[in-house]
Amino acid sequence: MNMLHQSRFAALLLLCPAGFAQYRGWSVAGGGTPEGIRYSQLSQVNRNNVKDLRVAWTFDTGDAFNGSEMQCNPIVVDGVLYATTPKLRVIALDAAKGTLLWSFNPFEVEKATGGFRNRGVVFAKGRIYFTARNWLYALDARTGKPVAEFGGSGRVDMRLGLGRAVAKISISATSPGVVYKDLLILGSLVSEDLPSSPGDIRAFDLKTGAQRWSFHTIPHPGEFGYETWPKDGWQYLGGANSWAGLSLDEKRGIVYVPTGSAAFDFYGANRHGDNLFANCLLALKADTGERVWHFQTVKHDVWDRDLPAAPSLVTLIRDGKRVDAVAQTTKSGFVFVFDRETGKPLFPIEERAYPASDIEGELLARTQPLPAAPPPFARQSLGEADLTRRTPEALSLVTDRLRTVRSNGQFTPPSLQGTIVFPGFDGGAEWGGAAFDPDSGLLYVNSNEMPWILRLVPRSPAGRRVSGRSLYVGHCANCHKEDRTGSPPGFPSLVNLAQTRSEAGVMRIIRNGAGRMPAFNHLDEWSLNVIVRYLMKGEDIEGVATRRAASSGDLKYSTDGYNKFLDPDGYPAVAPPWGTLNAIDLNRGEIRWRIPFGEFPELAAKGMRDTGTENYGGPVVTAGGLLFIGATNHDRKFRAYDKDTGKLLWETLLPAAGNATPAVYEWKGRQYIVIAAGGGKSGAPSGGAYVAFTLPERTQ
Repeated sequence: MNMLHQSRFAALLLLCPAGFAQYRGWSVAGGGTPEGIRYSQLSQVNRNNVKDLRVAWTFDTGDAFNGSEMQCNPIVVDGVLYATTPKLRVIALDAAKGTLLWSFNPFEVEKATGGFRNRGVVFAKGRIYFTARNWLYALDARTGKPVAEFGGSGRVDMRLGLGRAVAKISISATSPGVVYKDLLILGSLVSEDLPSSPGDIRAFDLKTGAQRWSFHTIPHPGEFGYETWPKDGWQYLGGANSWAGLSLDEKRGIVYVPTGSAAFDFYGANRHGDNLFANCLLALKADTGERVWHFQTVKHDVWDRDLPAAPSLVTLIRDGKRVDAVAQTTKSGFVFVFDRETGKPLFPIEERAYPASDIEGELLARTQPLPAAPPPFARQSLGEADLTRRTPEALSLVTDRLRTVRSNGQFTPPSLQGTIVFPGFDGGAEWGGAAFDPDSGLLYVNSNEMPWILRLVPRSPAGRRVSGRSLYVGHCANCHKEDRTGSPPGFPSLVNLAQTRSEAGVMRIIRNGAGRMPAFNHLDEWSLNVIVRYLMKGEDIEGVATRRAASSGDLKYSTDGYNKFLDPDGYPAVAPPWGTLNAIDLNRGEIRWRIPFGEFPELAAKGMRDTGTENYGGPVVTAGGLLFIGATNHDRKFRAYDKDTGKLLWETLLPAAGNATPAVYEWKGRQYIVIAAGGGKSGAPSGGAYVAFTLPERTQ
């Protein structure tokens, strides 16, 4: 062992005196261990031999379809790999061979409709826990059969226990929870428009499925933060949910919860106040759900600035001493770092003043917090000097477009003319999360550099005559646009819907929800029918709908959809890089290195290389000196970088884009790296394969 490696090993022992046994497997989806740092102590694959990596096995789920995605981070327990498919089957594979051991289909009786997003399952006490629509399941890990004593015949209805009428609730979960003692602690996915379910954080009994505790992210009367909402808001407002996943300090018994914005995401005239605990990093007692501390990263959010990933529980060196901390990445391109026990910021946080809104009824917070360090890992504003120079025609078009909208950096109020949100609704950082290397104190974050345009539009006023089209605009155009063209594949086009769907099928989707779409079971039968007739036959039937309280129609404004700011050929309007990979020194609060991440093959063929691309799915860092990451949408590559320098050491093509975080594990003396190749984002081809890599036996 040379002197450099000796010093690093000594630093490693200082940071983690208990050793690294917990970092040799991958038993927790999303982060490898409950701390969520995406680090592996395995070093059989290292800088010297990574070039020799080969495919160990490939398992094709057979579940891919046009527009499907597969974002799952698999877990491996005792030589068995557990994961999900694009159609949300749970599968168990031999981790060394990739052969199927069992499969469970939650929709075997009830027909599945549309696509699903799922980022992993939970293993605890011989069971696999996962969610499908509003159901939380428990399966026997050996057989894949539902566990009868859990809830009713192996599943629990997550709509129960939220204090709202079950018939009006639409709820699911895309990210797995965390296990503490005999509890499964879980966040949720709810509608981003009203009506929306509350985003309560809940703990379920691992054995029976009974709800053991609940933390109200929209506080009830008498609870901390209640005064930051309208007095009766807890009865009808929704959101403030934790869809991105949780992290757990088992020793301290604290669960760390990142939350998103309140519904409706982009206009808050009915929720005046700062809206605690939306857009917060929460520290809760894992036993009881009691609040330990919190920090709100965005007050009264109208920019969809959800905290996009589970935080990383890290250990830093300050003044020669170990400090246990929690690092939270954001869509806006910042990292907030706090003392894990007290919530004290480890770098200064500044309150900056921002302009008021000129939209009727909107009251924005006067100030917003931004950390002074580390510096942002994504650009913070978009002016004409920042626009693409890819072609003169592209520059001319996007310059003209930029001059018609507002673009004044972070927290520029939404507007009727359009407001640039940059980094965009998908970040900056996103759900793939960050990786942390305890050896160096570096946090690795992949980032998007895509501007979006947020434009408010009037809704149909409540209490007036409505029609199929006006109901569609009020309830559906926020995602699928007023002209029904959508923003595929996340928000598909509804043009010519009758050619691919039946009326009964469309009605079922609207009632029950599918993928990111919530259930619209708050609408009366007449409203549902005239929306379907409008979509399927173009008929604009008029009448008076029976409105229920706090429907989205009660708000004056919606948006014209999720619109990326693109040039005429579909590339980002901003100059490259369009995606980056960043190494941030959390000990010093500095960026150690940054590189463009990904490229467009068709542009690379013309000499425009290393542009970066949108990327979804996170990195994994190893003691072998490597950073593994897929994520890039357009080039389908899986890469390994030198973690110290960002130098590319190895890359390979996947069957589809690896929009998922890889897992690293060891079984019978061999190290494997596996990733889900699901594709399907931003128009990329969909896939459904898990691909595992290892070294040839002679090089181990």
